[in-house]
Amino acid sequence: MKISDVRVRKIATEGKLKAYVTITFDGCFVIHNVKVIEGKNGPFIAMPSRKTKNGEYKDVAHPINSEFRTELQETILKYYEEAEDTPFASDDVEDEVSFNEDSFSDDSGFDTFSDTKKMSGTQDAVSGILD
Repeated sequence: MKISDVRVRKIATEGKLKAYVTITFDGCFVIHNVKVIEGKNGPFIAMPSRKTKNGEYKDVAHPINSEFRTELQETILKYYEEAEDTPFASDDVEDEVSFNEDSFSDDSGFDTFSDTKKMSGTQDAVSGILD
């Protein structure tokens, strides 16, 4: 699969978290909430993760080999460096993606169904399948 789109949303915080990234593959598969984090040796990416019952964080989606992880990180960091330096404040709302700062209140990094309310009918469709 080839990376077909990368969208960077820099955020206005004083911590190590610098941006959220949405990455699309072949125009048909998307991963939201990849994080750009400022580390001791420069920025790196963290894949979306979910907090387990025992307090550990597990990636929701991730590369399975080091070659692809390197390619993904290099591509994302290239777009991060080229992105506008106009960070979003934590209370900014975006219409183009399903990102919602409130979905991270439990530090899980996992999109909640509250995010899908912005997409027409998605929650109803998912609820119908799960019922």
